[in-house]
Amino acid sequence: MKARISLAIALSALFSLSVAAQEVTLTRLDCGSGQNDPRRFTDTFAYTELTRPFTFSCYVVRRGSDVMVWDVGYLPGSVPSANNKPLADLLKQINVNAEDVKFVGISHFHADHTGQLAPLKNATLLIGKGDWDGITATPPMGGANVKGFAEWIAEKRKVEPLTGDKDVFGDGSVMILRSPGHTPGHSLLLVRLKEMGPVLLSGDAVHFRENYELEGVPSFNYDRAQTIASIQRMKQIEKNLKATVIIQHDPRDIGKLPAFPAAAK
Repeated sequence: MKARISLAIALSALFSLSVAAQEVTLTRLDCGSGQNDPRRFTDTFAYTELTRPFTFSCYVVRRGSDVMVWDVGYLPGSVPSANNKPLADLLKQINVNAEDVKFVGISHFHADHTGQLAPLKNATLLIGKGDWDGITATPPMGGANVKGFAEWIAEKRKVEPLTGDKDVFGDGSVMILRSPGHTPGHSLLLVRLKEMGPVLLSGDAVHFRENYELEGVPSFNYDRAQTIASIQRMKQIEKNLKATVIIQHDPRDIGKLPAFPAAAK
């Protein structure tokens, strides 16, 4: 028994050292900005103003030499809100080649999160199975940005449809968390940073702080009950891990991370 305990302690220490040796960082990329009608984002008439600032963010997670991109924004030039600087160019500014990205995680299949997948040709696509099924269905599910996945499907690139949570690197440092409701396969991203602590990226589980605080649900969401359950999961994660929640579309949350090209550590 003592030998087993000693072995377990030794293995645990070895695992901790291996994790500690892999520094994890998180960088926000500006993938566009504009205005939106907040009344669209509540089915209980919570907003009265006609416009509200809206931001589009992409993120880069580095763990040692491995790189993951989370959400890829609109295709440049496709809409007025899109950033006209391609994702590949933004990555070069932080010394990342698009071809070297190991994983690309997608919160959900809408066009403002999936427009620039094409240059990440060697990455494994991590996406909720409900959304992947919606993209590949005949006909595709309404709202699915099939065009954004055209190269992925035609070239049979690597994809892992997720049916539950995903420990991306196998050490708990970066986790994709199932959070359906906005779409059937929607996901959150949890990144554990040594200095800043855990950071939870919302995808579109919520769009504004008020949606998060008051559990507001857009009228166009896939499932209302699932949306509320996912928001409640976010709140419990925030409480239990003392995590920093970043609502990706709310410009008030941009300052929670260092300004590009700096990274949170």
